[in-house]
Amino acid sequence: MKRTSRTTALAMGALLLGLGCPAAPATAAAGPAAPRVDLRVLVVTDGGPATTAVAAELDGAGTPYTLVDLTRADRPVIDAEFLADTAGDRPRARFQAVVLPDDAPFAAGSGEMAALVSYERTYGIPQVDAYTYARPEAGLAHPVHGGYAGPVDGLRAEVTAAGKAGPFGYLDGTVPFEDNSPTVSESYAFLSRPVAGADFTPYVDAPLPGRPGRGVLVGEYRHDGRRELVVTFAYNQHQQQFRLLARGIVDWMTDRTRLGTSRNYFAVHVDDVFAADDRWDTALNCTPGDVDCTPGTGTPNPIRMTEADVRYATSWSRERGFTLDMAFNGGGSVEYREEHGGADPTADRLVADRDAFRWINHTYDHPYLGCEQDVSTVPWKCATHPDGTTRYVGRDEIDRQIAANRSWAERAGLPLRTGELVTGEHSGLRLLPQQPQDNPHLAPSLTGQGIAWLGADNSRDPGQRRVGSALTVARHPVNIFYNAGRVAEQVDEYNWIYTSRAQGGSGLCEELATTTCLDAPLDPATGYTGHIVPLETRVALGHVLAGDPRPHFIHQSNLAEERIGYPVLDGVLTRYAELFAADTPLVNLPMGAIGAELRDRTAWRDALRAGAVTAYRIGGTVTVEAPVGVPVAATVPAGTRDGDAPFGEPYAGTASGRAATGPDATLSLTLPGSPAPVTTAPVTTAPVAAVPAAPVAPAPAAPVPAGVARPVPYGTER
Repeated sequence: MKRTSRTTALAMGALLLGLGCPAAPATAAAGPAAPRVDLRVLVVTDGGPATTAVAAELDGAGTPYTLVDLTRADRPVIDAEFLADTAGDRPRARFQAVVLPDDAPFAAGSGEMAALVSYERTYGIPQVDAYTYARPEAGLAHPVHGGYAGPVDGLRAEVTAAGKAGPFGYLDGTVPFEDNSPTVSESYAFLSRPVAGADFTPYVDAPLPGRPGRGVLVGEYRHDGRRELVVTFAYNQHQQQFRLLARGIVDWMTDRTRLGTSRNYFAVHVDDVFAADDRWDTALNCTPGDVDCTPGTGTPNPIRMTEADVRYATSWSRERGFTLDMAFNGGGSVEYREEHGGADPTADRLVADRDAFRWINHTYDHPYLGCEQDVSTVPWKCATHPDGTTRYVGRDEIDRQIAANRSWAERAGLPLRTGELVTGEHSGLRLLPQQPQDNPHLAPSLTGQGIAWLGADNSRDPGQRRVGSALTVARHPVNIFYNAGRVAEQVDEYNWIYTSRAQGGSGLCEELATTTCLDAPLDPATGYTGHIVPLETRVALGHVLAGDPRPHFIHQSNLAEERIGYPVLDGVLTRYAELFAADTPLVNLPMGAIGAELRDRTAWRDALRAGAVTAYRIGGTVTVEAPVGVPVAATVPAGTRDGDAPFGEPYAGTASGRAATGPDATLSLTLPGSPAPVTTAPVTTAPVAAVPAAPVAPAPAAPVPAGVARPVPYGTER
């Protein structure tokens, strides 16, 4: 990373002025006058989506920041005392970086902007202009002079050579802008060239629409002893283009030295392995054998993987270098053998290829372990005792389902992690509207069986919570239905759920607030590859790019017959490989490790929000004070040491991870070295002009295409 030159202290750092010496740079070797720079970011927002997106990125990574909302009358004034003070015998910069909504959000001659300018010069603090107009004051020519201002939906931007060598080296090169709807303008940008004579380094640029040449979207502007990261396109926190660039923006502003971590995770659980899944009936518009069909209607025609399907899954997993987690029901194989003269080639092949997968206890028979279900009506309801209280499945049955499946796995030689459990349909946990509380027998059973991690449905129960001895691990449902092994079944059921009654659908999409309706039913021939696969790929990839470690889940039926699950999985893996460099791999964790990541994130954020964490840098040393027992999350340059050992693990060109504090509740990290400071002559503060009025297209919340629904209505998940 390049570092800015330092200048003589102006209004900031009274101690330095009193000593009559120039301000020491934040990267200088520690000494009596070396400043302390707190590892905290100042985010100044105007309420717009750009600063909101940056704040969300910091929050998601566990990087502390202070938010100043310019729209609030009771906000603090940004002056010298707000920005810096002293800590002991040394000056203290209270923020390691400043994020502004644009390059000059205050009125001309503003004392607050002057204070920020002086602070940035004195301590070498970088500034991010979250979304600004291209103009000479930001190092760029006005767009009217050979540039472009307008919509950029579908634009394919590129990381420049300087960007790859600098803060965006974790990307493979291309930064595609979303274009999800032909009727909605989703992105707006000012594309321009650096103004003549400016010290401006483009990091991300794109071809100018309708004319030759390229224009800057992200770049570094050095001037007057300061450095700014200039961003000239509108975005919100959900859009792919921001998600791709967010890590680099934060790396740039923090010099890759900050609290918090950020990685890209992807895990896929395959439920009901060894068992069979009921099939959607395209004539009855329900699933015979399951609770969405009136009892006695239709003929069950279950879907079950074959030996050939298992061989394909094994080969796919090895070729992709991606491990699937098989959530299995051993009773399914026992039942199959009983009905087929003792033979079960599917199970035999799964056991033979067991090391190609990870294995999760999904209960022995996959029963519903919540309330006892009364299926005499659709939707079902909880059965009750004569006094009106709910009848629950008892602890003995829950214990049996967990223990019997564990014993079956041991006899089969499966490498089972015994502390992980996913109950059938996530049952036992609360489920609205029928069962508003957990089965009271679930928690003691989990404790008795030694369960540490319990799968939950993210669409219904997203937060991690404790149930007996277990912490929940919420899982993202992929909207490929458990009762579909063929494209025709998937599209038919999709149309039934997501079209209005007037168009022949169920009308559920009209009744549920979380569900949108299709404009028209999907074409049976093209609807799957043309609509469902791209949509589900985009949704899952969005979770990945947001650094969400929670796993996704599909069903064994989706790997059988026409193997309709693979196009979505391939879409995510292929797209990710196209976007990211080799040093930024997908992290594919087992369920327990995901649960631990979620647990540690919660503990870290709770400590931050309680004000129990203090972190700062003096020269090449980072000191973190945090409660004992709370793992400290940090991202630092590669080669940073925690005592005699390297800190963290390499990822995206940095080292990141968690480490425990010592008995004194302190963690000390030694950075790999800092370049000698570069000094310049003092610069006189000049009035800062306000940003001229410019057309600013809103960065809307990502449009929700028809057919997106969370939660999925009853009868589509198990």
